[in-house]
Order: sequence, then C-alpha cells, then structure tokens
Amino acid sequence: MSLLLALCIGLTIGAGLHLTMSRDLLRVVIGLSLIGSGANLTVLSAGGIRFLAPPIVPDDATVLHATADPLPQALVLTAIVIGFALVCLSIVLMLAVRAASNTDDIDALRASEPEDGSDGKPAILKD
Repeated sequence: MSLLLALCIGLTIGAGLHLTMSRDLLRVVIGLSLIGSGANLTVLSAGGIRFLAPPIVPDDATVLHATADPLPQALVLTAIVIGFALVCLSIVLMLAVRAASNTDDIDALRASEPEDGSDGKPAILKD
C-alpha cells in the first residue's frame, strides 16, 4: 500500500510541476495546488499509514502502539487551509493581471516588462 501511495505522490507532484511550467496562468495556479496536495500527502505518509486506528487512546490502554499519530494530521490540516488561501489569492491575482493586460499568456506578460538598462536595472527604476 505504501508503494501505491508513493506512486500517487510522485504522479501528483509531477503533474503539478508539468502544469506549473505551462504558459497559461490558470494552469500555473492549478499546478501550485497539485504540488501543495503532493506535499500534504508526503507529510501524511511520513506519519505512518495505520488504517482504522483512532488518534484517541482508550482509557484502559497504557501503551500507544496502536494509535494514529495526530501531529502529521494536524500539520496537514493546517497546510490544507494555508494552501486553499494561497490558491484563492493566486486566482484573484491571476484575474487582476488578466483584466489589466487582456492576456493570460506568460510569454506575453513577460514581453510587457520594461527593458533593462546598461547597469542591469529596469529603465523605470534608474536613479
């Protein structure tokens, strides 16, 4: 089962990297979301895979060998919330950039940057 989980993690991160290197801004945002999901799966799998093991210790138990570790679960839950906020912010920024420039092609957006001067600084930022 851990081999299948490792394969899913690799495919998720690989698909996220592929989409992140795309020219379309929406694909970049979706790629960032997939990379975050792959990182969450990695942290969750590092905590150990225990099926049907509750994170709560029964009253009569003295040894914690059959319980799930709650720390990776808490970290992943926090990362999911932060990742959702990042995706929402990225979508808002993507829509603002697309509305301001009338394009969502990254190469076209890069062409709209100011040219570098002789000292390497953009022409707008020269002293």
